[in-house]
Order: sequence, then C-alpha cells, then structure tokens
Amino acid sequence: MTTFAPSSDIHIYLHDIIHPIMSINKLYPLTFEPLLKEVIWGGSAIRPFKGLTPDDKKVGESWEISHVDDNYSVVAAGPLAGKNLDELIHTYGEELVGKSVLERFGRRFPLLIKFIDARDYLSIQVHPDDALGLKRHNSFGKTEMWYVINATPGAKLYSGFAVQSSPEDYVRRIEEGTIVEALAEYEVNAGDVFFLPAGRVHAIGAGCFIAEIQQTSNITYRIYDYDRTDAAGNKRELHTELAKDAIDYHLEDDYRTAYTPQVDAPVELVSCRYFETNLLDLDAPLARDWSQLDSFVIYICMEGGVRLTDADGTVVELHQGQSVLVPASNPSLTLTPVGKVKLLETYIPAAK
Repeated sequence: MTTFAPSSDIHIYLHDIIHPIMSINKLYPLTFEPLLKEVIWGGSAIRPFKGLTPDDKKVGESWEISHVDDNYSVVAAGPLAGKNLDELIHTYGEELVGKSVLERFGRRFPLLIKFIDARDYLSIQVHPDDALGLKRHNSFGKTEMWYVINATPGAKLYSGFAVQSSPEDYVRRIEEGTIVEALAEYEVNAGDVFFLPAGRVHAIGAGCFIAEIQQTSNITYRIYDYDRTDAAGNKRELHTELAKDAIDYHLEDDYRTAYTPQVDAPVELVSCRYFETNLLDLDAPLARDWSQLDSFVIYICMEGGVRLTDADGTVVELHQGQSVLVPASNPSLTLTPVGKVKLLETYIPAAK
C-alpha cells in the first residue's frame, strides 16, 4: 500500500509490500500546494482552517485546485510532486480528466476550487456565460456555487434580484447608487448553499467564510463597490455596460439551495452541466464506484479528517481545509473517516 499524507509539512510513507515503487507514469489521487491570495478585504481564518501557521497577512482566498493562467496548482506529494496542473493535463489528458470532459473543455481543467474569507463586503458583481465569455474574452463563462463553512453572527450575502428588474432599471439604479436595494439579501449560517449560474448578480458579505466551486474563468464584471476609494482617493472601475448584457434579470422566489442533511450517504447540493456537487457527512466508511462516470472527482474537506483509498490501494489522508483530485482513470475508492468528516464531492456530469 502506498500512502500520501499531505499537510503543512508533507510526509510521504511508501510501503513496498504491495507496490515496491510507484511509477511516475502512474496517476494517483493528487493533492496540491494552496495558492494563498493576500487582499485588502481578506481575513485571518484561512491559514488556521487549513492547518497552516497563522500570520498577520490578510488572506482572502486560497485557490485549492486551479488551472487559471499564471495560477497553476502544483502537486504537493508523491512521484508527481512539483508538476503543475497544466503539465498534468497535457501529459495525461483523458486519463486525468475523462474522455468526455477532454472533448468538451479541451486541455483546460474545467473547475476552480477556492476557500474565501471575507472580512469586508466584496463588490456587487456578475459573470458572463460561455457564449458571452467566448465572444468578448475568448474564455469560458463562470457558473459557480457557494457552501458556507462558517459565518459570524449576522453575516450576509447577496444573490439575485429581490424585485423585478430590467436593463433600464439596472442602469438607473447604478446611476442613483441604489442597486443594493434591488438585490435579495440573505443572513447566512454554516451549511448554507447558493447556486450562482452565470448572469446572477451576487456579492459575499463581511464575516462569510465559504468554499467556492466554479468554472475555470477569472472574468468578473464589477457592478457596484459601495463608493469605496483607495489610499489615493480613487474608486475602482465599474463595468456597467459590460454587465448590463451579462445579467440574468429573471426573478426567483428564493435563491438559497434547499437540501436535507443525511449521515453516511451522499446528499446532492447542485447539479448543472458544469459540475455536480454532493455533501458527504460521514462517521463510517463509504465506498464510491466511479467506473461509469468518465470524469475526475474532487473531494474538499470541510471538517474532520478522512483516509481515501483508491482502486490501486493508494491512500491519501486529508484533514480540514485540504482537497484532493482523484483522476478519471480511477474506477472506485473508499472514504474512511477519522472520527467524523464532512466533505464536498464534485465532478463533471455527462453532457446535458
């Protein structure tokens, strides 16, 4: 059995009873070095959540698995340590991501996984869909979801419109500075889920600590920034006209995703053409069969610890704040909680 135990200090244990040496050509469940983003609105929760030594930097985001240009994730442990995700997808192709995924998205890994710690309100924003993203930026659009890991009392976020709106209403409200009044505001708690298809206006509020799963895209149209200025007295650029054509003005009764928690069984949170995400709340081992999926699978550890054993007997140990990418070539695995564990499980479904 080969065991990889990623942590702030990486330890690799190679037991040669079954596998004398794992070939560098053999794919295995991959962990990556986090890409920590220091920003003015960031907080101090990400490093301790991930088991890293705290410091005084304002870390707003940790990019856990990324194929965004100039932000490629680097493998943390095992024979492929030091290789980045771009190298992996070009070397392994469908073995890493799945044949159908490769056909749909090419050699661009389709998902970006983040943790976000907001100690101030982020700007009101929207993302284009694939068609608009391709036309304007030669890029995928951005559909995403949020899972609230933790929230300070009274923490809020915005998702969608609270009143019927239109492009004309939107422009008028931007000019008047009243756009926030038209948005649906939610006070949030740990475990809340929001699905944000491309076109939905949204913003994360102060005190929200969330996990984000999104399409691989870094295109954001900033709608409103609370009239904030930088040290030189300058306001950040707004993308009023670009956003006007990207916004979905459809009004819904409730933008929060409802689900019923269960123990030791997958609970579907979001299912769309870009990703499906389940919540796993485990206190007993759970076997997962991926032989018919034709996609990679990502596990994001929200709480506790887990021992993941793949079909080859390779073991990866995860604790809170870590993520692992299971290659599409892996047909099955077993998740064994260390005590109790809470995981997000996400993958690319068959084309819809």
